[in-house]
Amino acid sequence: MQNYPFREIETKWQQYWEAHQSFAVTEDPSIPPEKRKYVLDMFPYPSAAGLHVGHPEGYTATDIYCRYLRMQGYHVLHPMGFDSFGLPAENYAIQSGTHPRISTERNIARFRTQIKALGLSYDWNREISTHQPTYYRWTQWIFLQLHKRGLAYMAKVPVWFCPALGTVLANEEVLLTEDGPRSERGNHPVERRALRQWMLRITHYADRLLEDLEELDWPESIKSMQRNWIGKSEGAAIHFEIEGHSEKLEVFTTRPDTLGGTTFMVLAPEHLLVGQITTPDQKEAVGQYVKQALNRSDLERTDLAKEKSGIFSGAYAINPHNRQRIPIWIAEYVLISYGTGSIMAVPAHDERDYEFAKKYQLPVRSVYANRDSQGAMCLPDLPCEEGEFIINSKQFDGQERSQCVKNIIQWLEKEGLGRRSVQYKLRDWIFSRQRYWGEPIPVVHTSNGEVVPLNEQDLPLTLPEVDNYRPSGDAESPLTAARDWIEVEYPPHSGQLVRRESNTMPQWAGSCWYYLRYLDPHNEHSLASAEKIDYWLPVDLYVGGAEHAVLHLLYARFWHKVFYDIGLVKMKEPFQKLINQGLILGEGGVKMSKSLGNIINPDDIIAEFGADALRLYEMFMGPLQSSKPWNTHGLVGMLRFLNRVWRLQMDLPLSHQPPPKPLEQLLHRTIKKVSEDIEGLDFNTAISQMMIFIHGCRKARQRYYSVWKPFLIMLSAFAPHIGEELWERLGERPSIGKARWPQWDSQLIAQSEVTIVVQVNGKVRGSLRITRGLNKEQIVGLAQQESFYQRNVLAHKILKTIWVPDKIINFVIG
Repeated sequence: MQNYPFREIETKWQQYWEAHQSFAVTEDPSIPPEKRKYVLDMFPYPSAAGLHVGHPEGYTATDIYCRYLRMQGYHVLHPMGFDSFGLPAENYAIQSGTHPRISTERNIARFRTQIKALGLSYDWNREISTHQPTYYRWTQWIFLQLHKRGLAYMAKVPVWFCPALGTVLANEEVLLTEDGPRSERGNHPVERRALRQWMLRITHYADRLLEDLEELDWPESIKSMQRNWIGKSEGAAIHFEIEGHSEKLEVFTTRPDTLGGTTFMVLAPEHLLVGQITTPDQKEAVGQYVKQALNRSDLERTDLAKEKSGIFSGAYAINPHNRQRIPIWIAEYVLISYGTGSIMAVPAHDERDYEFAKKYQLPVRSVYANRDSQGAMCLPDLPCEEGEFIINSKQFDGQERSQCVKNIIQWLEKEGLGRRSVQYKLRDWIFSRQRYWGEPIPVVHTSNGEVVPLNEQDLPLTLPEVDNYRPSGDAESPLTAARDWIEVEYPPHSGQLVRRESNTMPQWAGSCWYYLRYLDPHNEHSLASAEKIDYWLPVDLYVGGAEHAVLHLLYARFWHKVFYDIGLVKMKEPFQKLINQGLILGEGGVKMSKSLGNIINPDDIIAEFGADALRLYEMFMGPLQSSKPWNTHGLVGMLRFLNRVWRLQMDLPLSHQPPPKPLEQLLHRTIKKVSEDIEGLDFNTAISQMMIFIHGCRKARQRYYSVWKPFLIMLSAFAPHIGEELWERLGERPSIGKARWPQWDSQLIAQSEVTIVVQVNGKVRGSLRITRGLNKEQIVGLAQQESFYQRNVLAHKILKTIWVPDKIINFVIG
């Protein structure tokens, strides 16, 4: 009754895989495109804390899938690397006095050891780290291509600045909380400042980013988040004259048919015209209001339940339709980040405008009307969003609303008062960080203010050594203190003194294109050869967290489209299929965090239970995409399962005779179930089926070679260490990863299966297609994996379970 000696066996096979380069892959042109697969994990940031048990979940899922594909005859690229630039390493350097390069590379070494201890089948020959000059040389090269095409530019813009981190943050890196805007990294307060920044014109790709989403096999929730973040709206841009000023106020509206109902204008507090049009008697009050508004988050400012606030600028605009004089107000509920940062307020037909008008006693004029049952005109209760036809709109009176929208845009264009327009919530990507630990931006500034990009042959521009990594606090990078690096002759030996750019790139820069560098990580002449790009791309399966929906995933898609435009790639999208793994929560269902002290280190789990048990447990916890609470008892159950498998090999005699028919049928049922579940990434139900199979083997009291061999092949995808060891002890030559995946016989399966009805309190809620002869406990276990059980039974107390073998199972709940 010997147990599985996982410590010695796992070490043995990890050494074997490394010595034999078992998972290294090269580009073999004889393999057709349909037999190539590129499977990618979102690479980790190598923090000092090391891996937590959330990391192995996605990594194990892709590993099982890759092992299955290889045994199905596919040529599989499965690489790993490290997203190693960014704020945490620099913050650690500030606190500890350790250079961020030293701490980062120490962390990478630890991560690599931890990942290898999980038995993951990565091609380590392709490992990359974004902080290495051999890597970021090409990140800088990409920046130069963006700059060359006018997609990288400098502007003074209102940005989120975090004093604690000493850097600007992109909109996507700011959390809008009840306590005001906070940094995603560290949860520090942030504030608005107007600063000189490098920007990337992601807005030029907004339509393509929207349109090409439809071609992707991604979760609909992620697609929806990207659509909402891009926020495309169609309408009209309308020009309003401002009394006493040559400037015109442009507004964007999706409802140009309401122009006749405009009774006041509203500017966002950040709008550039605020300072120009505010009258002298209003300047002090307006200044105080603007200052208060800028310290609030967008969430606070647009809270529908909050009472509206604003202040009159003293200025007036002219409605281009009816030439009426209307006041210009400043109010925080209008955001600079959408449209033009100004609105034409139509209080009769917008709830926010209506509340504002009532508070400040501004006029309300309806432009919508309906007809009653006798055909007489009647006005709707205000505010109302729409009506049947238009009133109070001069030549457009009586028109149906949809027709009026078209006609009024045509009139605006004819009179030179506006135009058809499309607007986006998406804003250009703020690409500057006032920190040390990031890619230097490869440009210099001349004494006359000209920006000069470096020549490509002068890349990489490497970071200098500095004594102090601490941000200056005045939005300047620590690099400004490195005088010998900042002030240089360029071109070299030209005698022309220039100043390097002191800002560095954000952490997202390196992760935008890492999937390309994996294809050709040692290429010194290009970021990847055209042949290797064509051979592997696009990524067939990409697995990672949903938290990257509008950061990494949107940015990477943008850069890939630029690559497409310059002829670097031939496909429009980088990641064809995306899966988001769910969170692994702490015991009791609370999120793991350092503050709660419930972080679980996989090193401790591997030491006590082994990597195979950890892999099986994380896959058995529930569907990959769902969040699941950690339960150590379940981990114990996985080790018991492995021990049962081990004892079957050790204790039962091996027979080369044909197996009993029921066992043969169970095998083929298992092959079909496990194969289909792996392809669907439904690993928990595949493991359940393997447990049922082992129960059948124990009942047979003998191991049959023709049954045991294919089972070990399937098991090895999930638990590779014990799979390799039992394969070798079966007399087969290692590695089991080179074996062919077993095929099932449909006829044998049909003979062995039966459909049972699942009832809850006597009402049919679903059915299960199962192997004949399973007992009540096995059926309950299978039912628990199904969605109908989770909907109808999980939250209730089961009073009794009625079981009619091979026919019905009925859960009586209270």
